[in-house]
This record gives sequence, structure tokens and C-alpha cells, in this order.
Amino acid sequence: MGYFPCGNLTTCLPRAFHCDGAKDCENGADEDSCDDNSGWFHMFNQIHSEGNKRNETQECRLSQYPERCDCNGTNLDCVDVNLEAVPYISSNVTFLSLKQNKIHVLPDEVFIRYKDLNMLFLQHNSLKNISQSAFFGLHQLQRLYLSNNSIRNLKQGVFSHLRQLKWLILDENPIMKISPELFTGLESLVFLSMINNSLEELPPKLCAQMPLINWMDFEGNHLKTLHDSNFLTCDKLTVLFLRDNQIGLVEENTFSSLRSLAEIDLSNNLITEVPLSSLKDLKDLQKLNLGYNPLSLCVDQFEGLQQLQSLGLEKIEIPNIGTRMFQPMRNLSHIYFKKFRYCSYAPHVRVCTPLTDGLSSFENLLASNVLRVFVWVIACVTCFGNIFVIGMRSLIQSENKTHTMSIKILCCADCLMGVYLFFIGVSDVKYRGQYKKYALLWMESLQCKSLGFLAMLSTEVSVLLLTYLTLEKYLAIVFPFSNFRPGKRQTLIILITIWIVGFIIAIIPFWNEDFFGNYYGKNGVCFPLYADQTEEEGGKRYSLGIFLGVNLLAFIIIVFSYVSMFCSIQKTALRTSEFRSHTHRDVAVANRFFFIVLSDAVCWIPVFLLKILSLFNVEIPGTVTSWIVIFILPINSALNPILYTLTTSFFKEKLKKLLHKQRRKSIFRTDRKSLSTSIVWSEDAVVHQSSFALGCLNMKTFNDSMIQPT
Repeated sequence: MGYFPCGNLTTCLPRAFHCDGAKDCENGADEDSCDDNSGWFHMFNQIHSEGNKRNETQECRLSQYPERCDCNGTNLDCVDVNLEAVPYISSNVTFLSLKQNKIHVLPDEVFIRYKDLNMLFLQHNSLKNISQSAFFGLHQLQRLYLSNNSIRNLKQGVFSHLRQLKWLILDENPIMKISPELFTGLESLVFLSMINNSLEELPPKLCAQMPLINWMDFEGNHLKTLHDSNFLTCDKLTVLFLRDNQIGLVEENTFSSLRSLAEIDLSNNLITEVPLSSLKDLKDLQKLNLGYNPLSLCVDQFEGLQQLQSLGLEKIEIPNIGTRMFQPMRNLSHIYFKKFRYCSYAPHVRVCTPLTDGLSSFENLLASNVLRVFVWVIACVTCFGNIFVIGMRSLIQSENKTHTMSIKILCCADCLMGVYLFFIGVSDVKYRGQYKKYALLWMESLQCKSLGFLAMLSTEVSVLLLTYLTLEKYLAIVFPFSNFRPGKRQTLIILITIWIVGFIIAIIPFWNEDFFGNYYGKNGVCFPLYADQTEEEGGKRYSLGIFLGVNLLAFIIIVFSYVSMFCSIQKTALRTSEFRSHTHRDVAVANRFFFIVLSDAVCWIPVFLLKILSLFNVEIPGTVTSWIVIFILPINSALNPILYTLTTSFFKEKLKKLLHKQRRKSIFRTDRKSLSTSIVWSEDAVVHQSSFALGCLNMKTFNDSMIQPT
């Protein structure tokens, strides 16, 4: 599943390689049939273009016509020549275009002379009144265009003389009501278009006078309800467009009589439910578009649609989605979802959109190379940076041991974010090039849920610890003579409590999966931050409660505390130097934590904005969420070691002392070595001089002995 053959070759490629703009199959079959030509839309374009196609330039065969018009054989173009009435033309005209003129009225039998007329174009004329016998005599007319006029009412029988008419175009007119009798005489009609009119309802037995009608388009009207009697006589209908209306109710068996229907478009309406009985008999249906509706789908919604090739479900939430919902549609080649992750439930479909959620793609867990690089870089910096801080804080003794303990605990929480990113990077490598084959299993796996739990635990503990540290400094600076400062035991209890609270916040979604849904498994990185919120009501409320409740409240407390601290610092500056010396250390710490809080603000404000915008159903690109999850939130954990330790004056002073001590030791070793060398050289010189003196003495003794007589 998820692999498709290269045409008639035995080679198969994953869905990600099909229709991606690059030919991966030897015969290029992976880029063939990528356009969604299901249904009859392509046929319409072909026929429509042929209808408007002109013959090559020919000598005019019309003896009479206005000088401002262009004649080509028996075709006459009178476009935008300020005509106020239908002109007098030779009777042998076959093609007549009167578009973009100022014709307001069509009187009786105005076209009676033109018995050979095949196509008549009257668009953009501001037509208001059409006589009941205006089209009398047009026995050969096959296409009539009346779009973009001001027609409000059409008299019954106005088309009764058009026995050969096949196309009737009434788009962009304020027509509010039609009846089956309006189409009396149109036994040959196959195409009816009434786009962007003002129709409020369709009459029963709409096709009673149009037995051969094949295509009907009622897009952009004000239709509110579809009844089971509307299409009872539409036996030949193959295409039905009803998009962009106000349809809220689809009655039982509404489409049951449309046994020849190949395409139906119900998108962009107010439909909340499509009865199963309305679709079950559409055995030949090839294209179905239900997108942009507040629709609830049943598991068996598409069970009888075995010939369906294209299915549009854009902007539809499917909380009960499963592979069983799409399995009966074995011929399905194109499917359009609201969310990228839904594609995992239709692995047998060759083309599925959207192609990415900003985080993952069909091919990779992390869609872009930039994300892949950042996840490893930030993971390394976060883990090693926090471990380094823990080590340095353990080696360098500080007078404020409770504060040091709090910093080390906070580093442990931040380090968990690095561990989370490491495993996301490993999973990306594991599924590289074939992610969609395992996407569903991955997002529903215990590993993914555990990573989501780990990331949430790290995030919430870090937020709560930072809030506690801020409040601690707030009390120390604003109330310096109070007894609110906790001791070692109280600090330990508070830190343990914060970890317990963070653990509870992270594990609650596991307690009731029916209520919370797969809280941690709705994207490839397993982090519960979604621009469109979760489908399940419990998960939606919980997500808002955490991000716009707990975290936003913590952020407000931190901002308020620092504003109060700065005000207190300004007042303290006016007091004695003795008092300032007592508070100097707390002020320095407060300044240090200001930059920590600033980094937190930069990281958390995008999250708050994301959740607030999602409340108002504002469309947010998936790439925004990916940058927040992979870069913005973890970067705070990566920066904390620098802010906590590496740039503090205390650490710099200790580091200078350590380096100075090492330098003195190095100099001492060098001096000792030089001294030893000097001593050895001196000793060697003494020995050499002594030996020389002894040799001279011995020589003298020898000479003396030789001189002395025996």
C-alpha cells in the first residue's frame, strides 16, 4: 500500500514520487495522468472550445450586415459596436455574436428570418425583456448564450420553438424562480447553465421537459434545500453542479434516481449530513466533491461508490477517520483532504492533497532540509549545553546553594527537550524516503506518544520553574526584609511539586483516549500544538487550557513581577549605599533573569498568537507551526545554559581564577624545569672544573715526583 507501478513496468514507486514534477520511472509513467480529469469537466472544456472556434478566414457570404461588424463566411461578429437593437442581416447567417452591446429588449419574432442560425451570443447586453415569441423561427439554433444580462423573469414557452437547442446559458442573471414549463420544447437540450443567478429553490421534476439533459450547473445561487422530487425525471443526467449555494438540508433519496450520474459537486454549502441513501445507488459516479461543508461523515458514507475516481473533502474535519472509510473505493485516484495526516488513511490513492502539513511530507517525516539540520543542531546545543551547565554548577561552589539547585533542575527539564529532538531526528532518518508508508503506525505508536509526553513535560516544567524563580527574585527585591525566602528543604519540596504538576499535565491525555483523542499523535513530530486545534472536544479544551491558560498566566506573572522589580530597583537607587550593597547581588540576579524571561517571551508569544488565531478559525500555514515546534520553542532550552551560567559575572570570575591558577601552575612548572636545568648545568660545570683541577694536581704531583731524586 502506498506504492504504485510505473505503467506497464514491474517497478513500483512510493506515492511521494508520483506527480512531483520529476520523472522517476524510466518510461515517465509516474508523471502521467496527474491532472484530475475525472468526471466530465475536461469534456466540457473540449466542447466549449470547439463551439467558440472559428473557421479560417473566408470571404464574406452575407450580403447585408452593419459596417461596424466583422464578417467571415456566414459568421458575423458585432461585438461592442453600440447596437441598441438586433440589426438587419442576411438570412443565411449561421453564427451571430451580439455581445457587449446595448440591446435591452428582444421583441416578437426578431430572429424569424434566420432559419440557418446555429449559434447566437447575446451576453453583456443588459437584456431585461424577452418576448415570448422572440426566438420564433430559429429551428436550427443549437447554442444560445444569454449570460450577464438583467433578466429577472422568463415567460413560459419562450424557448418552445428551439427544437434543436442543445446548449442554454443563462449565467449571471437575477432570475429567482424557474418551473419545468419554462423549458417546454427543449427536448434536445443537453446542457443548462444558470450560474450566479438568484434561484432559491429547484422545482419538482425539473427535467420533465428536458428528457436528454446531460449537464446542469446551478453554482452560486441561493438554494437552501434539495428535495427527493427535484431530479426524479433526470434519467440521463451525468453532471450536476450545486456548489457555492446555501444548501443545508439534503433529503433522503435525493439523488437516487440519477443512475447515470458521473459527477456531482456539492462543495461550499452548509450541508451537515448527506444521507447514505442519497449516494448508495450512484454506481457509476466518478467524481464527488463535498468540500467546504460543516459535514459529518459516517464510516460507511462511501460504501457503494466503487467506481469513484475523485473525492473532494477539503476543509472537512473527520474525527472518526479510518482506513475502512475509503477501502470500498478501489478505483479512487485523487483525494483532497483538509489535513495532510488524513492521507495516511487512504494509502491506495495515487494523488492525495495536501502534500505536506509544513512538518512532514509523503516522503519524509521532516519535510525540508532546513528542518532536518535545525533539529540536530538544536538537539546537540540543548543537550550538551545543559549538561555542561549542570557539570559546572556542580564543580563551582556557590554561596546560594538553593538557587544553584533550582538552576540545575531547570537544566534537567531543558535537557529533556534536547532528548526529544534527538529522537525526532533519529525517526526522520529511519523513515527517510518512505515516511507515508509508516506515518499512521508512527503517529499512533507508543514511541510517538512518549516523545510527545516528554516534550510537554519539558515545556511545562520549564515554564513553572521559571515562574517560581521569577517570584523568588521578586520577593527578594520588592520585599527584601521579609521572611518569604524558602530554605533548602522548602525549595526541594517546591521543585518536586513542580515536577509532579508537569508530569500530571503531560500524562492526563493518556487517561481517556475517547475524550482526548490521540492527543500527541496528530503530526509527525508528536507535539500537541495545532493551528487548527484538535478534533476531539476534550483535546481542544485541554490544549487551550494549557497554552492559553497555564502558560499565558505564567507569562503574565513573570512580566508583572519584572515590572515591579524594576520599579523597586529605581526606588532603591535613591537610598543609602549601605542598603544598595545589600541588594546589589539580588539586582544582578534580577538583571540576569530579565534576559531569560525575554527569551521566553520571544518563544511563547508566537504560541499564544497561534492559539488565539485558531480560536477565530484563521488559516495558518503549516510551515508556521513547524518553525514554532522545531525552532522557536526548543531554542529557549538551547539558550538557557548561556544565560544561566556562561555569561554570568560569577561564572566569568570563577573561570578567570581557574585559568589564572592553571597559568600559574604552568609557569611554576616551566620555572622548575628551567631551574633544574640550571642546577644540572652548574653541577656539570663544577664537576668538569673539579676534574680538570684534579687532573692538573695529579700532573703536578707526577712531575714533582719525576723531579725529585730517588
